[in-house]
Amino acid sequence: MKAKAKAHSNIALIKYWGKRSALLNLPAVGSISLTLDSLHTITTVEFIKNLKSDYLILNKKPADERETKRVSSFLNIIRRKADLSLHAEVNSINNFPTAAGLASSASAFAALALAASSAAGLDLSPGELSVLARRGSGSAARSVFGGFVEMKMGKKDDGSDALACQIAAKDYWDLRVLIAVTSQDKKKTGSTDGMTLSKDTSPYYQNWLKTSFDDLKEMRDAIKKRDFQKLGELSEYNCLKMHALALSSRPGLLYWNAVTVEVMRHIKFLRGQGCPVYFTIDAGPQVKAICQPEDVEKIANELEHIRGVQKVIHTSLGNGAELIGDNR
Repeated sequence: MKAKAKAHSNIALIKYWGKRSALLNLPAVGSISLTLDSLHTITTVEFIKNLKSDYLILNKKPADERETKRVSSFLNIIRRKADLSLHAEVNSINNFPTAAGLASSASAFAALALAASSAAGLDLSPGELSVLARRGSGSAARSVFGGFVEMKMGKKDDGSDALACQIAAKDYWDLRVLIAVTSQDKKKTGSTDGMTLSKDTSPYYQNWLKTSFDDLKEMRDAIKKRDFQKLGELSEYNCLKMHALALSSRPGLLYWNAVTVEVMRHIKFLRGQGCPVYFTIDAGPQVKAICQPEDVEKIANELEHIRGVQKVIHTSLGNGAELIGDNR
């Protein structure tokens, strides 16, 4: 009872920030994302007889108690679905920094959902897999799919309609993302805790919910028309709105560092010089520059020369989660 799966990280153009149910991990707003080819997680899950508890190896090291407990809780959902009582050994490797604002939980739980459900003998549809992945991480529901993806907030109390779907495949529109890594440190406040704080304390939270519907509609339209300027402008607007919400929490949440701000300023400078590039930032200090293929080399060179930028990762759009290797 063993399976291996690969899933890619994603960046949200229209952000998810806030939950309508913490228990079922139901988003308070919908979101739209790009699945990224260069950032991925590979996870192997094996259910083993006589194993006394779940065991998690993360990036070649035994995971801490908190991480192991989170994975065990997720595996319990699968065990109930499969009527299975065995514990599992889980081996997960990211090819990019973990818990540093690069959506490692998205690729991690999408890969875990596919590998664990397959190892347990479940044959889930993509929609069912998305619902399952969401229980581990809200953004993981999107990483089940490749290309351009929308996460529906849903309305049902049981969360069965809170799932992602593909808007368009990766080949529909050749967009590129340049990720300026400004820190590889683990962020002090995780997304889940940050969302709860914003919901409970920010005076802007209700307006964030209300304005999300228009943002989603406009982004769908921009993707349909391949309107790069509209996609970029809306990505920046929604990103800054989310971070304004985080900043207005009590105490305020500041996910940026000084280099983050300098990269944002430089991207705006480049745009003023006639180079079409836009930024978005998730809950972390890394800046994602969205651009078109013909501008990659110029923008990458500019970002690499900003003091404090540790490296620049170039990625095109990627595929959805898939089983790989020997699965039995």
